[in-house]
Amino acid sequence: MFKPNFRYTHTIVRVLAKISAGREVILNSPLIPKWEIALRREAIIHSAHSSTSIEGNRLSLEQVTKLAQGRKITATRKDKQEVLNYLKVLENIAKLIKRSSIHEKDILKMHRMVTKDTLDNPDDCGVFRKRYVVVGNRLTGEIHFRPPRNEKVPGLVRDLVDWINSEEAKELDPVIEAGIVHYEFVRIHPFVDGNGRTARVLAAWILYKRGFDTKQFFCLDDYYDSDRPAYYKTLQSVNQSTVDLTKWLEYFIEGVNVSVAAVKERVIRLSSERLRKAKKGQIALTERQMRIVEFINQNGRITNRDMQKMFKISDEGALKEVKKLVKLGVLKSQGKGRSLHYVLQ
Repeated sequence: MFKPNFRYTHTIVRVLAKISAGREVILNSPLIPKWEIALRREAIIHSAHSSTSIEGNRLSLEQVTKLAQGRKITATRKDKQEVLNYLKVLENIAKLIKRSSIHEKDILKMHRMVTKDTLDNPDDCGVFRKRYVVVGNRLTGEIHFRPPRNEKVPGLVRDLVDWINSEEAKELDPVIEAGIVHYEFVRIHPFVDGNGRTARVLAAWILYKRGFDTKQFFCLDDYYDSDRPAYYKTLQSVNQSTVDLTKWLEYFIEGVNVSVAAVKERVIRLSSERLRKAKKGQIALTERQMRIVEFINQNGRITNRDMQKMFKISDEGALKEVKKLVKLGVLKSQGKGRSLHYVLQ
């Protein structure tokens, strides 16, 4: 059976404590349902953009957002399909595996969903690779990593799945478990293509299933995409003789910490004392109105012109957006004429 090798360093223990504290703040903050939906939606869109971008997808965050909204964009069919696939997987993560345990067929299902209509050979979709592959730079020919031979793949995946279902795995912090599974899946490299995306989906599923990210607020993929060389370098730095995952886990856990800290900061702003009035009545603010509140939190004030630029709307449209917030007592107006602006109540 697969048995991970790592040490609990001071860094790992310290960062896990920070993650736990940040997560508690998020879970105990008074957010109205509308804002929770918006935070989840934004995290899914960012994850879809970053996870596909890491592997060469050329769509911008703006284009991914439009796709998520069902709008048309100009891009290659493959780039669009990769993003649509990833969005669908994350949006349905709660339904991916309904059992308490995971099986090899679930891994194949994840890969099939991630790579649908995107592979050069459709027969490779949702099927373990039947040939030897190497991981490297296609342009320079440099080999970064040599995965196990293809005949070993089914057994290695079975060992990993057995470990995920074991009591040993369940006794670990969910973040540690997700980091271990992420690395081991990439090391096995069970598919011809789409291994990284499938590994990241599997890690996200573990965080969801273990109760760490049930609201899907966190986006780890932004951290990897912000410094791709560091992501690949840390993956490749694991000694293949000892497979000591300590340094990789320090990197992975810091990524979770960065994501949790970003969400915590945003949640604190949204659920500040000045917004309690709206929360008490469970008023369903629109996503635009939520962005207005966030803009003021960041800049201290907002004008009609700011809103026109932000949403590409008319002066009348901007006024309509803030009227409800003023009526609720969330915002108040200051100044007159050209100096008119809005601040939090």
